[in-house]
Amino acid sequence: MLSDQSAGRKKLIEVSMPLEAINAASGREKSIRHGHPSTLHLWWARRPLAACRAVLFGQLVDDPSAWPDQFPTEEAQERERERLHDVIRAFVEWPGSKPSEQAKWQRALDAARLEIARSIARCRGEESPSGPPGVLAYLAEHAPPVYDPFCGGGSIPLEAQRLGLRAYGSDLNPVAVLISKALVEIPPTFAGIAPIHPGAERDLRHWQGAQGLAKDVRFYGEWMRDQAMARLGSLYPDATLRDGRKATVIAWLWARTVRSPDPSVRGAMVPLASSFVLSAKAGREAVVRVLRDPSASDGWHFAVKSGDVATVELEAARHGTKGKGSNFSCVLSGAPIYGEYIRSEGRSGRLGSRLMAIVAEGNRERLYLSPTPDHEAAAKSAGTFGITGDEAIASAARRTFLSGATPAKLTGGTCHIYGLDTWGSLFTARQIVALTTLSDLVGAARAKVRADAEEQFGARGLTEDHRSLVDGGKGPHAYADAVATYLGLLISRRTDRNNSLCTWDSGPVSTKASTGGSARTASVRSTFTRQAIPMTWDFAEASPFSESGGGFLSGIDWVVAAIERTPAAPSGSIFHVDAAANSYPVHPVVVSTDPPYYDNIGYADLSDFFYVWLRRSLSDVWPNLFRRLQTPKQEELVATAYRFGGREAAEAHFMAGMSRALRAVREASVPNIPLAIYYAFKQSEKTADGVSSPGWASFLQAVIAAGLVVDGTWPVRTELSNRMIGMGTNALASSIVLSCRARPSNGPSATRTGFMAELRRELPDALARMRMAGLHPVDLPQSALGPGMAVFSKYAVVREPDDSAMSVALAIALINQVRGETDEAEIGALDPETRFALDWFASFGWNEREAGEAIKLGQSYDRTERQLREAGILVAERGKARLRRRPEMDPEWRPSTDRTQTVWELAQALNRALHDAGGVRAAGALLAEAQHMGVDASWLAGRLFRISEERRMTDEALGWGNLAQAWGEIEAAAGEGTPAPAVQAQPELI
Repeated sequence: MLSDQSAGRKKLIEVSMPLEAINAASGREKSIRHGHPSTLHLWWARRPLAACRAVLFGQLVDDPSAWPDQFPTEEAQERERERLHDVIRAFVEWPGSKPSEQAKWQRALDAARLEIARSIARCRGEESPSGPPGVLAYLAEHAPPVYDPFCGGGSIPLEAQRLGLRAYGSDLNPVAVLISKALVEIPPTFAGIAPIHPGAERDLRHWQGAQGLAKDVRFYGEWMRDQAMARLGSLYPDATLRDGRKATVIAWLWARTVRSPDPSVRGAMVPLASSFVLSAKAGREAVVRVLRDPSASDGWHFAVKSGDVATVELEAARHGTKGKGSNFSCVLSGAPIYGEYIRSEGRSGRLGSRLMAIVAEGNRERLYLSPTPDHEAAAKSAGTFGITGDEAIASAARRTFLSGATPAKLTGGTCHIYGLDTWGSLFTARQIVALTTLSDLVGAARAKVRADAEEQFGARGLTEDHRSLVDGGKGPHAYADAVATYLGLLISRRTDRNNSLCTWDSGPVSTKASTGGSARTASVRSTFTRQAIPMTWDFAEASPFSESGGGFLSGIDWVVAAIERTPAAPSGSIFHVDAAANSYPVHPVVVSTDPPYYDNIGYADLSDFFYVWLRRSLSDVWPNLFRRLQTPKQEELVATAYRFGGREAAEAHFMAGMSRALRAVREASVPNIPLAIYYAFKQSEKTADGVSSPGWASFLQAVIAAGLVVDGTWPVRTELSNRMIGMGTNALASSIVLSCRARPSNGPSATRTGFMAELRRELPDALARMRMAGLHPVDLPQSALGPGMAVFSKYAVVREPDDSAMSVALAIALINQVRGETDEAEIGALDPETRFALDWFASFGWNEREAGEAIKLGQSYDRTERQLREAGILVAERGKARLRRRPEMDPEWRPSTDRTQTVWELAQALNRALHDAGGVRAAGALLAEAQHMGVDASWLAGRLFRISEERRMTDEALGWGNLAQAWGEIEAAAGEGTPAPAVQAQPELI
């Protein structure tokens, strides 16, 4: 354990972190798929591994200021910080699959582990270990374990293992616990084991980590698939092409139907389709048409048209039969079909479905075929597939596990109101037959694995141990349980692409002018493209036996790749525990955690979608996890009003539970290492003060009530995909990482006056340090809460003039007030023209006003209307005035040739260049000519972002946010060129 003398030493996370590198790597990670742990099984709102690694490193590694004998000057400390930042920059990137990339990343991880070991050795008064094996052995013996009490999908304990640390976690949700066990607990248990399946004995390679386990999961997964195919092949016929050849079906596309309310069509069932586009790829367009046919059922049928699809046909097909909202129209009469009528018919069980199209595998292309009666009949026959006599009773019994109710209310939407009110109603009969068959085969595969392992356990590295996995076994029985766990997760993972809520992604709509088409292949979309169970009208039924993305073999590839890339060392354990009642079976621990976020998504409701399938296939393997019919709901720490009988009761539940959980965290934590707590900051939470919200204030109140001091806040972009300029990405950080320490029990008190005075002393310098560290201006409001809350939370209480205790919500408002005062002081350093424009924009945006208002405002900055016009700031004509808009700027404008250089005009030009005129390189070329104004332009971008958000100018805010986020890239591009000499502004003659 670390010495008491180290208790006051600062850690890196409390002083400085390379946020730009962490955020960039976190953003890029969202597009990394193959081999990433997230592909083992879906879990919502995972933290990027890059951020988790960096935060853990920052918690455990000393800041150079902690060792003044080794780093006696600020310059020496800053050099050492930059060296540690370089270590972080090297390991936050997820590596490619090439051996050279893997080797480079391994060296980066070795360097990170060495730094952690070095900090521990310093505190112990020992020499640092040397060599990767020595470092790992030292960490195993002396490093405190890491514990995440809200582990979710397991990202934090997994990355603790990757840094060479013992990892522990727990969660209330059994689905999350199982996923985390599969990533953190099982791989180290069977690390280095050679595969045991028949034929594997001929492979004499040296098996590292979980490679052998992954090999067995693939073998027995493919065995299950073949067994299911032999039993169910007749339900999944091949498609017949025009020339008589057969083709494997990728998906059957269906449209839900409802009886038309128009009496003139005599009760015909008509389609409810949100789109009739099958392929929008240029040159390969395909659409569905509805053709009147008196001889057909209900007087119409579907037909597919592919090739020679006119632009007008493609555009018309985009909208299907859907109108605004949940309204549709009748294809036979054009009569409206209102959403309430559809909901009523759905609740009465009167919605139907009709096969709309068949998608088959061609020669490196998708083939789109019209529906046929035999394919529709094959699907419908699944309802009675294999049932004779008493087997009907058995069939009904095996489907009762799907009889649980879907959530009637759910943040983000639910299909419950349309009659899809049980889990079974989310699947077609054919999907249920296929998935239950595969689920039942998990048990058969488990028995087969155990038999194969018992034949050669000694030769493959297993111990002679007859205990199960849940009892701590490491022999053939436990190994069979482990393989079965991954097979059960594989089936559960497949349900996300094999249910009647999946839709068909036709790709971007063709303009007919393009020749290359889209690189994105048309495919089945998964259900959980967002955190909801939405109603879908036209749905895609993937074939589990094709080799496309919806097929079982594809799922095996993803799962196996994820297993192979787990660190599989050191040991890890995941517990099924309610965080509010956690007694911490292991302590003291370093806590790094990602708790629930006030009234955000209720994952317990969503996860029942997977739980019912996992329970069916794995209840014998993990009896304690699956003892309930559904996941626990009442204990979940979310403030959802619909669950707890109102907003006040929901908030009370959240506050009480979160406070208990955080008090337990404080008691279990290593005293000399800060806690790290993630908070997912939602844009919808923002109020007039910029960052305050009921959820944010309640969360911080719980943190402080637990006796914790917040001494730092780091904005981390944990929800971003690759930044696509102009494509809707909000650049504001989506998570705040709080660095906290325990507050002494005898903490002092303060008055409101004293608190404000201390804020005014501390905050300006703290903000200046953040800017110097490269923090994006748009992130400053959240980051300012770190030093502000450090002042507030170090006191046991801050007293108001009436002797009442100041609330966290009021403290946040006062911190923002002082930050605003600091902003105002910085505005004074800008050129007069920019200050004028900033004031005008804050008041009127781009709107036109009376010219007199511009004259009056300009006088306060000693600028005439003519000066403002000639500076390129103002447009004034016919008694009206407004700011010059970006599209009106001279496209040839350069700062080096402008007689009146202003920060405003530079910022506007950079914004335009980034989004509309060449991107990062073009913006960098502009900045290279005016680098003396770069810091001010960066600050102005952040200020304009905040003003735009406050004025609800969404597109404007997006542009400034993207500019602020890309600032590091723009600066790098500016440094690559040779800046032209700056032209000094000439005095104006009036």
